[in-house]
Amino acid sequence: MAWNDNNNQNPWGNNGQTPPELDEVIKDFKNKFSGIFGGKPTAGGQKSATPPTESFKYVFILALLVWILSGIYIIDPAEKGVVLRFGAFQEETGQGPHWHLPFPIESLNRINVEQIRTAQIGYRDAISNRRGGNVSSESLMLTKDENMIDAKFAVQYKINDVQAYLFNVANPDSTLRHVVESAIRQVVGKNTMDYILTEGRIAIADSIQGRSQDLLNAYQTGLQITTVNMQDAQPPEQVQASFSDAVKAREDKQRLINEAQTYANDILPKSRGRAARLLEEAKAYKSEVVSKSEGEAFRFIQILTEYEKAPEVTRERLYRETMENVLANTSKVLVDSKANSMMYLPIDKLIDVKKSRTEVIIQGTQQGQSTQTGGVRNMFRNREVR
Repeated sequence: MAWNDNNNQNPWGNNGQTPPELDEVIKDFKNKFSGIFGGKPTAGGQKSATPPTESFKYVFILALLVWILSGIYIIDPAEKGVVLRFGAFQEETGQGPHWHLPFPIESLNRINVEQIRTAQIGYRDAISNRRGGNVSSESLMLTKDENMIDAKFAVQYKINDVQAYLFNVANPDSTLRHVVESAIRQVVGKNTMDYILTEGRIAIADSIQGRSQDLLNAYQTGLQITTVNMQDAQPPEQVQASFSDAVKAREDKQRLINEAQTYANDILPKSRGRAARLLEEAKAYKSEVVSKSEGEAFRFIQILTEYEKAPEVTRERLYRETMENVLANTSKVLVDSKANSMMYLPIDKLIDVKKSRTEVIIQGTQQGQSTQTGGVRNMFRNREVR
């Protein structure tokens, strides 16, 4: 059922009461607002105005409270806070909540002392510079041997003294860049091009860091260099092809030297070992021959002494020993014709001995040649003595 079908109700639900007009609402708001600041109420206002002095007191107290609370600040762990009073240094604060007199009496500067900053010398990357690329005015420099070199360095640093960083130098970051450029040209100018391009990279970077830090400390910039890295070092673009040929030739030279040294390290120990072995064999042969000769000489002297005492006995003994040595290797049987003709000969034993000796000779022909030769020598030597 529509609301106008019922004569006793309206859409606001207040029987017979009309809704407040918009103009009356606005007038009521103006009366309240003007009453706070001591103004006169409008004709339709029902409340009396607040006295002006009391209203300003409340506003002043509220403003003072807001002003005092605006001096509260919190310093992060990686930051240092520097409070300035009318532009002059007042104090340095660390991590945690603090309070200072708000503006315009004191002001606060937050400095991140843990942030690692980077200064690029001789180049700019796409992050720090939209164009990026090389900076020839910074990278080209002269070496000790009067060669041009294109060197690029990356310097990382941080703030170690906040007060010195803010007040001693107008632009500490720019000062650091100029100091590092000066140190780079000084160090590069005292070294040759080959040293800078090859084994001297680390030493060059360390020397630049030390000289730059000394100058920064002298200027009291409050900056500390953490690392200096040589990003790239090469000849100028105009002579890079010729320089590459020279480098390749030097590398080939070093490669051949290394190969020759490797061959020498392989062959020399073998030759020394072979020579030492031959010397030891010669010494052993010498010792063996000398010992045998001395033994033969001593034996001959003993036999000579016995021969001088009893020539016949000694001669007979030598003859018998020689015959024993000669006949010991044969299967022949010698019989004295003057002896008894009736004798027993173990034919089977002799045949077995002959077979076994034949097998031994066949199996050890090579090993037995030296032994047989020695026996023949002894036989002839005994015959000469006889």
